[in-house]
Amino acid sequence: MQEQNFKNHTRFVPLFHFVMLGIIVTVVVLSVINIFHEVNLSSGMFVLIGLSSLISFAMIRRFPLAAQDRAIRAEENLRYFSLTGKLFDGRLTLQQIIALRFASDDELVSLTDKAAKENLSNKDIKQAIQKWKADHHRA
Repeated sequence: MQEQNFKNHTRFVPLFHFVMLGIIVTVVVLSVINIFHEVNLSSGMFVLIGLSSLISFAMIRRFPLAAQDRAIRAEENLRYFSLTGKLFDGRLTLQQIIALRFASDDELVSLTDKAAKENLSNKDIKQAIQKWKADHHRA
């Protein structure tokens, strides 16, 4: 596998992120156009189907990410505890903790302290990592 770093760590699944979303957006746009040409029960149904598909698309992605975020928070808190004997600083946000998962054990403690003190964004945290710890198992 290619070495993971800040520039290539995002993950897109083309069939889901581009093809499926493109189809759903097309259905929504065409159904809205159709309802302006001919207002009837079928036109309204197609608008509702398109909108429900768009909402489903968003939620299909959001629900597993929420579970993954909880797992990351628990894993990283355990990793930090094993390195320091303390739990994460309460000032850290979930987004900061998620970004810290890419830091090597050598960098985690100092970068965590810096993130809490300076309220670093997740992007700033990722850019500050010198030795990237890849995560190839994320959704």
